[in-house]
Amino acid sequence: MKQYLLSIYQPDGDPPPPEVLDPIMRNLAALNEEIKAAGAWVFAAGLHPPSTATVLRANGDDVLVTDGPFVEGKEHIGGFTMIQAPDLDAALEWGRKLARVLHPLSIEVRPAAEGHC
Repeated sequence: MKQYLLSIYQPDGDPPPPEVLDPIMRNLAALNEEIKAAGAWVFAAGLHPPSTATVLRANGDDVLVTDGPFVEGKEHIGGFTMIQAPDLDAALEWGRKLARVLHPLSIEVRPAAEGHC
């Protein structure tokens, strides 16, 4: 089966208050269990804010190291889920379920390149 990355885009800034975030996280945990039970789970992770990022860029023999995100923007990838699915339609269905759980956040579904790592 192919692997697909479900990227979760969220706005910059503070997370929602617990009374909003807690039910979302419970629903996310339930969806993760559903993905696992279906045999589609590969792994998932949440990410720290972009301000915690470090960017490395090769420049000849040197590597330039800078603090902060690679790209400035109003949204960032706040987390992701890697799944395996027989085809794009099946991956999109998992993406739809994730989008419903994390509404109003956007989910990007992207196939992983095969044989490049």
